[in-house]
Amino acid sequence: MQLFSIDTGKFKLDGGAMFGVVPKSIWNKSNPADENNLCTWALRCLLVIEGDRKILIDTGMGNKQDAKFFSHYQPHDTITLADALGKLNFSVAEITDVLLTHLHFDHVGGAIQKDKEQYLPVFPNATYWISEPQWNLALNPNKREKASFLSENILPIEASRQLKLISIPLFVNKTQLQEIHFSENISCLVVNGHTQGMLLPKIKLKGETLVYMADLLPSVGHLPLPYVMGYDMQPLITLEEKDIFLKEAVKNNYTLFFEHDAVNECCSVQLTEKGVRVNKTFKLAQLLS
Repeated sequence: MQLFSIDTGKFKLDGGAMFGVVPKSIWNKSNPADENNLCTWALRCLLVIEGDRKILIDTGMGNKQDAKFFSHYQPHDTITLADALGKLNFSVAEITDVLLTHLHFDHVGGAIQKDKEQYLPVFPNATYWISEPQWNLALNPNKREKASFLSENILPIEASRQLKLISIPLFVNKTQLQEIHFSENISCLVVNGHTQGMLLPKIKLKGETLVYMADLLPSVGHLPLPYVMGYDMQPLITLEEKDIFLKEAVKNNYTLFFEHDAVNECCSVQLTEKGVRVNKTFKLAQLLS
């Protein structure tokens, strides 16, 4: 099995929204804001080659929205997934699976492209995997979350007949996160605080375990438990999920892979007197070498 970090660029989001109730005087030290209170974030995907399957986890925000939309997020240093994969000598046609952690625009936007007046899958031969609770929510969003779900990112997946929903069985154990099987070496942790049915791919490789953090932990700066985004639909649930996950990560020596941290690609964690904190930060390539 092989893993490749796929960077599709950076964008900006309001620092206060990203850190919730935490004062700017604290979070600005690790994630400095510009004059408009915006912090820079990564759009980092992950390619997993497992046997005959080439599995792409998340797809960034893509480039098909209009100038007004992008003006709110200021994407920069961007590259299409086709070009990013091309640098690794892969093509979009080779991708067999697209595993989407959730359907917010900065995670699914690159999965669909606009061709003249049509919206079509970027990956013509891939199965698009989405949790059933997340899919149902995206089709019938609450008013607070509605702006994050764009119909042009979502409906074309169903129309293409490449959609495969992942059912999530009822789970009531509050001392651990639900875990579902995806492939021989990949399972998914199910979390609901940020949005219903978000998936965190958990990958086993050569005795190591790497977890793709999506929006449970957008960055190293979000490791302290109270650092919960204003974007989270159920912040107290996020708090519980972070606590459970970080204890497990320390116990089992997980590597955390960050989708949105503009500086740090991966980290290990350790238990300190202040709680779970960073042990070491490093590139994915260092883990694999």
